[in-house]
Amino acid sequence: MYVSKIKKPLVLSVLFFLPVLFLLFLYPSKHNYETLDIVQTNIPELYDFKTLDGDSIQLEGHLSVVGFLGNSPMDDATFALNLKELIYDKFLGFKRFQVLALVPYSAKHQVLELNKELNAFAPLQYWKFAFGTDKAIREAYTNFKITRPLTRNLSSQHVFVVDRERHQRGRLDDRIKSEIESNAFVYAMTSYDVLEISDLKNKMSDDIRILFTEYRQKRKGNFSSTTRRANDLK
Repeated sequence: MYVSKIKKPLVLSVLFFLPVLFLLFLYPSKHNYETLDIVQTNIPELYDFKTLDGDSIQLEGHLSVVGFLGNSPMDDATFALNLKELIYDKFLGFKRFQVLALVPYSAKHQVLELNKELNAFAPLQYWKFAFGTDKAIREAYTNFKITRPLTRNLSSQHVFVVDRERHQRGRLDDRIKSEIESNAFVYAMTSYDVLEISDLKNKMSDDIRILFTEYRQKRKGNFSSTTRRANDLK
């Protein structure tokens, strides 16, 4: 009987203090928040582009994923399908998120076909096809920090992430842990390969989530300017 009387308050004490200890372990992690690197500043607005409805598009104030689909986007619809299923659908509910697919006027017929296919299940409210001249597309592409040239048909399998202040975001140091430990040469990731599922699922998705966390921290007044993997670069 005496043992039973002791056990009850002991169990209650453990149940009370366990959540408190758990929160104490979590608390320090709030100060280890890392932001996503700025790899290119002040990306110019895309004034020379119009949507299917003739509307203008805007980078300022939006978190944008910008891609270049070229003259024949239906020839490799995998680009758009991967981007929709693995990125657009995941971040659809986030405020000010948009996908901008830049295409030349010559691709309008194929864009209408692709747009119909993408809208088969639900309207793509925050996905915009934007048309421009060949010259405007080339200029827009060279405004980004790039490592691969645009193809002859004005397409690229790489997309870019642009924040609300029109800065291109990415990773200044994209080395994995083993490469860092072996002091391997530092290399950056300034764009994301839409045809590589691992790029979309393991890198781009994570990086966009980090950006949304950054904006949430700014609203709460807890923003830190610590850059991504800064400690690894020391």
